[in-house]
This record gives sequence, structure tokens and C-alpha cells, in this order.
Amino acid sequence: MTMPAEKISDFNTFRAGNLESLDARTADRIRRRHSALGAHTALFYSSPLTLVSGEGVWLVAEDGRRYLDAYNNVPSVGHCHPVVVKAMSAQAALLNTHTRYLFDVLYDYSERLLATYPSELSNIVFTSTGSESNDLALRIAERSTGNSGVIVTEYAYHGNTKAVSEVSPSSGAEFLGAHVRLVPAPRGAGAATGERFAAHVRTAIRELERDGFGVSALLVDTIFSSDGVFGDPAGFLAPAVAAVRAAGGLFIADEVQPGFGRTGAMWGFARHGLTPDIAVMGKPMGNGYPMAGVVLRPELLDRFGAEYGYFNTFGGGPVAAAVGMAVLDVIEDEGLVENARSVGAYLKQCISQVVQGVDIVREVRGAGLFIGVEFNETRPQRATTMAVIEGLKSRGVLIGAAGRLCDTIKIRPPLCFERQHADLFAGALEDTLKELCS
Repeated sequence: MTMPAEKISDFNTFRAGNLESLDARTADRIRRRHSALGAHTALFYSSPLTLVSGEGVWLVAEDGRRYLDAYNNVPSVGHCHPVVVKAMSAQAALLNTHTRYLFDVLYDYSERLLATYPSELSNIVFTSTGSESNDLALRIAERSTGNSGVIVTEYAYHGNTKAVSEVSPSSGAEFLGAHVRLVPAPRGAGAATGERFAAHVRTAIRELERDGFGVSALLVDTIFSSDGVFGDPAGFLAPAVAAVRAAGGLFIADEVQPGFGRTGAMWGFARHGLTPDIAVMGKPMGNGYPMAGVVLRPELLDRFGAEYGYFNTFGGGPVAAAVGMAVLDVIEDEGLVENARSVGAYLKQCISQVVQGVDIVREVRGAGLFIGVEFNETRPQRATTMAVIEGLKSRGVLIGAAGRLCDTIKIRPPLCFERQHADLFAGALEDTLKELCS
């Protein structure tokens, strides 16, 4: 079993030892933060940013500098989108309560959201976070199959409840559950990618059966974002899913990051020609408003609900439903799924041109507006990734990191990202790599 070389939460994090190098105002804010929130609350960058506003693909710092946001998928349709803000404030001024009362906005939203899924997935349970959704999905899978074994990729992240931390190896080896088996991320570009991944899954199935856990579920983020972003060839997931189902398990598609058009398809699993048994949604669902959900086959929910039931105080409330509807409106009205596909392809092409012949770059990969650039072993990957992240920040561009070795930069902008923004990003990356390699 391969374990992460480093927790992703420990990467690109401000270190308290750097406090004296900062301006007095920033240093004071960090002291206050640590005093109230604890010394281990994470901050990005060696010199953290103080942000005051956001609009579309831009974030504005206290000093007035604008930063091109190529990282944050939570505001999926753009920071502070006026359609979403209007829907949120209007519904909050009218009614906000829990779902043990009747109100039409929830059913209007549910029906519209479910219409984007395959017809077999016709029930939805609302929660407030992706962690809650994955936690619930695991409980339903265990109840449905009678098994507890879960298969995940070797650097996956699925949330931060106790149960979900146990299937999130990127959170650290100390959290991993005995009922969990890790498989390598599906690296490759050819037709054999799917069979290689399935072979690892079959091995994990045999281990779980041997150890008495059986197979409850294969749980994957369908763009494998924490593992380093693996999206191609489309369709490679099918053999592994077939193997899990043959062993009596379910396929849970974690769509928290790839969902809502991110990969150029409404749902990441759709690129693989699959219908999951359960799909999990989170962050982008509310464009920053805390809402999430689980979509599943009705017989799975009936079986679970008859024995356990489920209620989430904030899940599916009127404001959440109104916000969710507004997000779907924007995705449809602004053509953001197609934008992710076309602009994402252009961005990937631009990046590929920039890195051509750059020996520290191993590979550019991804789908839609979710792209990873992996660095090779000509120098420590962690140092390279950090240098690129900081170099881009100094040029007004924000990105993140991924991969078991923290060897990949993760490019994941709001879905309203346009070609002009791709050009800005590519120019900043080119300058950063030239400086790094000089």
C-alpha cells in the first residue's frame, strides 16, 4: 500500500517562522488569526494575501492589485455572480427554514437538477458540504451491500469527517481505515489505461474479500484531482467499475470537483460513458453558498431510509434551493459547460506550447477547465511546484498543487474563464518557467 509522501494540507502553507519578514499589518492579522483560530490554521503562500473583493475570474487584494484566479472552483460560475447574489438575498428576505415544511422552490430545483442526470438516478438527498455527502454515500453503500470495504486512489481526498478521512489518504496515513484499500491513480494516455487501473482494483477486491471486509464501493473523484489530475482517455473507468459491481460493490462518483461542467461535460462520470450508483456533489453547487447533495438510485435510498432515515438541518433549505437554481441558470444561460470544453482545450494547448522543451515539465493533462502540469525529477518536484506557485502569484495569478509528491500544479479557474484569461495565464507561466530555468 503506497502512502502519500506529504499531506497536501501541509504544502504551500505559510510558516510562522516567516512572520518577521512581513509588513506589520499582515503580521498583526496573522497573530490575531492564530490567537483566535489556532496556530495550525492553514494560509496560502509565504506572504499571505489579504483579499477584499472578487468579481468573475478576479480577486482583489487590499493594496488594490487584481489576481487572476486560476484555482478556486467553489465560485464555479464566477466570484460574486450577480444572478446568484440576487437569488440568495431575495430568498433570504422571504423565507429560510429546514425541509420539514413544504415549499416549492426545493422541488423545482430538485427536478431541474435531477434532469441533468441519467434517469436511473432519480432521488436526491441534500446536505451542506461534500464531506457530509460522501459520509452519507458510504453509509448507504455499506447498508446496501452488506460490506464495508472501500477502494480509493492512493492520494484521494473525499472530505474531513471521521469516516471520510478514513478514505482520504491525502489527509495522512494515520487516518486511513483498515477497511480501505488504495490503488494507483490511472496514469496513461492509451487504451491500456483502463485495464491497468482495473487490474489494480481487482487486486484490491481480492484483498478486501480475503480480509473479511468484502467490497462496498469504489469511490473516485472522476477527474482524480488530488492524485494529480487524470482525465484521459475518456472511458478508462469502465473496466474498474464493472469489476467492482461484479464483486457486489457500488460505484460512487465524487463530483464535488469535476461536476457542474468543470471537465467540459456536466458530470465527470459522463466522460466515461458510465452511470454511477451514487453521485456526490458539493462546493460548486452553490457558487460559494454551503450546499451539497447525494444523487442515487431510489431503491438504495428506500433501503437506507427504511432503517436509518436522514435529516440535515441546512441541507435543501429555501435559500440553498434558490441559490442552486440560480447556478443552473447561469451555467445554461452563459453556456459554461461548452465554455469549459472549448476554453479548456485552448488553455491546455497554450500551456503545452509554453512548456515544450522545458526539461523540468513531465506532462500536461486534464479535461475542460481542470488541468494539471506535472514536474519531473530533474530537481525535487516539491521545490519546483512551490517555486512555480510563488512565481505565478508574483505575476498576479493564483493556482494550487496536487499529486502524491506535490509535483503537479492544479489549474482550476471559474467556468467563466475566457481565452484572454488563458493568454494571460500562459504568459505568466512562460515568464515564471524562464526565470526558474535560467
